[in-house]
Amino acid sequence: MASKDAIRPGGRSARVQASVHGAVRELLAERSRADVTVPLIAARAGVTPSTIYRRWGDLPELLADVAVARMRPDAPPADTGSLRGDLHVWVEQYLEEISSAPGRAMMRDTLAASVREDLPIQCGGFTADTLDLMLTRARLRGEPTPSVDALLDGVVAPLVYRLLFGMQVLGVDYAKGLVDAVLK
Repeated sequence: MASKDAIRPGGRSARVQASVHGAVRELLAERSRADVTVPLIAARAGVTPSTIYRRWGDLPELLADVAVARMRPDAPPADTGSLRGDLHVWVEQYLEEISSAPGRAMMRDTLAASVREDLPIQCGGFTADTLDLMLTRARLRGEPTPSVDALLDGVVAPLVYRLLFGMQVLGVDYAKGLVDAVLK
């Protein structure tokens, strides 16, 4: 199976990917995940099932690829003028996204991918890049900053772990408290 990076941008490959991704998103909005199959996706996307199997390998890999594409940030994080403010705004949005039913499903799909082991790494990369941008802005303002790893370990990891394995609903105050603890 070709990696996503090896596929040239644009052209037929990009059209197929966009069509298949769109079909997955539509079908998941219409029915339960258990009722979504490769033949249904192929029919909706206007491709053959063999196209999907050749490109993605199996349904879990396709679902993970769609999840990763949806997790990619659309815009840079808010610039509130302070690192604490930036992180508070970001963590509130991050918590809202990952704690929603679709967000939890996307995390599970990404972790369930067996062939494309790079998918969880890509998701982590998106988060690390976003945090790094906020830290860079803070350093340019002369603020002291923790490392990206400190934020990943102290904020992101507890949120993801508790959402995937915990029984409690996480609140914004908890998430902001994690940020504040790392910034002390």
